[in-house]
Amino acid sequence: MKFSAGIVHQLLIRELHNDELEDEMRFLLGCYSVRFSNVEFCLITRLKFGVIPDTMTYDMVENGIHQQSFEGRDEVKYEELKAILRIGVFTEQNDAVKLFLLYILNWTLMRLDERKKVPIWQIRLVKDLDVFDVFS
Repeated sequence: MKFSAGIVHQLLIRELHNDELEDEMRFLLGCYSVRFSNVEFCLITRLKFGVIPDTMTYDMVENGIHQQSFEGRDEVKYEELKAILRIGVFTEQNDAVKLFLLYILNWTLMRLDERKKVPIWQIRLVKDLDVFDVFS
């Protein structure tokens, strides 16, 4: 299956606007009103919706990835993360997983600019894999 900008364009020009429906879009296809909600989005993309984890409160874990890999700094450059992954020396296997998830989150899912710094909330997010699983 390939992405088709033409199909997306045709759908969007047939969108029915309703301010009461926050979590769904409706389209008029022929004489049918077709719904596209978070349920259909999840089925198509295999992503999930859930409560966004609180990453504003943060206790740095002693010897966690934030402290070990980035010396507890709030500003981490993309190149630093890339270099750590390239070197591949980790005290625990989970550290490698967490750093790789941080990399994927930043430059695959979010498509952030490589010249920017890694947002601290993302470091907080990958600290706990269960919390990251809820997010992703």
